[in-house]
Amino acid sequence: MVELTLYGVDGSPPVRAVKLTLAALNLPYKYVQVNILGREQLSPAFLEKNPQHTVPTLEDGGNFIWDSHAILAYLVTKYASSDDLYPKDPLKRAVVDQRLHFESGVVFAAALRSITKLVRASIAVPQERFDAIVEAYDFVEKFLQDHEYIAGKSLTIADFSLISSISSLVVYVDIDQSKYAKLSTWMKKLQQLPYYEEANGKGAKIYIDSIRATKFTLAS
Repeated sequence: MVELTLYGVDGSPPVRAVKLTLAALNLPYKYVQVNILGREQLSPAFLEKNPQHTVPTLEDGGNFIWDSHAILAYLVTKYASSDDLYPKDPLKRAVVDQRLHFESGVVFAAALRSITKLVRASIAVPQERFDAIVEAYDFVEKFLQDHEYIAGKSLTIADFSLISSISSLVVYVDIDQSKYAKLSTWMKKLQQLPYYEEANGKGAKIYIDSIRATKFTLAS
């Protein structure tokens, strides 16, 4: 019997990426909300699970895995009935891995996390932070030129990882459908997944509402 526990925060894009993967694999799990504002992630109990005190953290049979990208690959490798979501073919897997690293280093770290830190701290956001988001959109549009999904012709964990961040970035820079036709179509396709709203849509709204409440400003 599968006994999985996911420790997370509803609005977190990486947590939502894991939720999408769990849903796609139809895996039951217990969800534990971590009180980040109350610094629960720094408690001795949580640090025993994950010394980096980050979410998401996945518990599987007493073993703990963190970093959403590692968790996504782990779940598919261990529990999927096929390798469709994370292909074993070396070239196909390399493309998926590249997209995962792109999400981690460019979309999430350079674009989303950097601007969110400024907004949360009530610091005016310089134009370059918005430009980084536009650049991320440009790259995704190019990745989708010849493919229906972000890493090829079929849905993979790279789609789950990227949609979780991009569905959050829209609060800062809206997606122009005339400029980003492929990106817009890709987002709509993922939004049609039967588990999308529960796994990502609700959390994305929580994130967006929290950012809008800050009334962030553009630096002059």
